[in-house]
Amino acid sequence: MGVKFLSEEWTQAVQEALNSNDAFKSSAGSQTAKIQQVVTTEEGEKKYWFKLGGGQANLGMGDAPEPVDATITQDYATAEALAKNELTGTAAYMSGKLRVSGDLMKLMQLQGALGQMPAALKDLDVEY
Repeated sequence: MGVKFLSEEWTQAVQEALNSNDAFKSSAGSQTAKIQQVVTTEEGEKKYWFKLGGGQANLGMGDAPEPVDATITQDYATAEALAKNELTGTAAYMSGKLRVSGDLMKLMQLQGALGQMPAALKDLDVEY
């Protein structure tokens, strides 16, 4: 049985998968970033945060514990398509399905690490 998408268990499973993936850690390198994710669902907003530093990813549910570089907002369908690697972040942004506030340049610099995420997470059993 998989972990429920956008749950505390999901953030822990994603964190463990990323931090045990050599390609992700290599592409993350010395980059640092703090990103707040906001997903609009029928039940309201679901928030989680992503922090990258020292080649390690940290994730958690709710509001980020410290100021963020950027906030990314999307609806549930977009978040699910991104998580399943059916849509890229760039395509979602260009088509208006993903809104970014904050440091867009910081996100652009993370493309290498973010591009490794689908492969790092492909074996994760997630319930959508």
